[in-house]
Amino acid sequence: MFPRTPLRDSGLLDVGSGQTVYWQESGNPDGIPALYLHGGPGGTLGPGGYVTKFDPERFRIIGIDQRGCGRSKPLAIDPDHDLAGNTTQALIADCERLRETLGVDRWVINGVSWGSTLALAYALEHPDRVLGIVIMAVTTTGRPEVDWITEQVGTVFPEAWDRFAGHAEAAGIGYRRHESRIVEAYATLITDPDPAVRDAAALAWADWEDHHISFATGLQRNPRWDDQVFRQVFVTLTTHYWAADGFLEPPILARAGELAGIPGILIHGRADISGPLITAWELNRAWPDSELIIDEAEGHGGTRMVDAWAEANSRLADRISDSSPDQPSMPRK
Repeated sequence: MFPRTPLRDSGLLDVGSGQTVYWQESGNPDGIPALYLHGGPGGTLGPGGYVTKFDPERFRIIGIDQRGCGRSKPLAIDPDHDLAGNTTQALIADCERLRETLGVDRWVINGVSWGSTLALAYALEHPDRVLGIVIMAVTTTGRPEVDWITEQVGTVFPEAWDRFAGHAEAAGIGYRRHESRIVEAYATLITDPDPAVRDAAALAWADWEDHHISFATGLQRNPRWDDQVFRQVFVTLTTHYWAADGFLEPPILARAGELAGIPGILIHGRADISGPLITAWELNRAWPDSELIIDEAEGHGGTRMVDAWAEANSRLADRISDSSPDQPSMPRK
């Protein structure tokens, strides 16, 4: 990884309908522009550790708190937030508005987990604006992935899933396990008028997430759940997006061939039980200019995967620098 460099600029970008998104920039102002898209949905830029995955001498590093979370305003749990208007298409439009505002012609896109879905969706809509893609813990938020992470992976964590489903059943909203989608039940609970209902749902969701993420690392409570606002925003946005299968129709895997000509590096852990390797593998097979790096021991992230992420950006920068600025090339390995 690379040294953390101080922020050079930041701001709130007006994206219309009373919504603003927070952005920040560091690194070399004359370097290769690179946009980082965080996970979640609703995961935020956090303390900004993403910047250490880019060589600050070679990259102009840009991060954005996606609409409704982090330092963007209003938050998804605020009455003034347009949750119905918070869609993948809106997030793509926000990125485009930021690109134009910052005077970027084309940029490298990075994304982790949900951020990888957004990176791919952006590239499919604006391929002429993408120099290359590096994504880790690859997801496309298709219906099979959502159903796996919210329902089927309960076969591996039956005790935790029983609590997860039991909470929704006891909430009095008519949910019965295996008869309807649990993600839709939690989308209902997290937007209930009663704040106690909302926070109980957020805590139940957080417990479930800690369990299925724990497969390669061991069970541990993520300290970010201690922040009530964060956990409610996170669960509000995650259930909103997952209940709609990412607002992506047709799904990304059905369109992956359209990414031809864009160089991509996909990094995924064999032990990622939250997002099984099959998604990254199928994406790699359909995307002729992509390379798939599999870490045999790690799960939904990990030290070696993060090192591979930083190294992938540097390799991509080498290939961009060695090729025509109009037609960067990176042969498939």
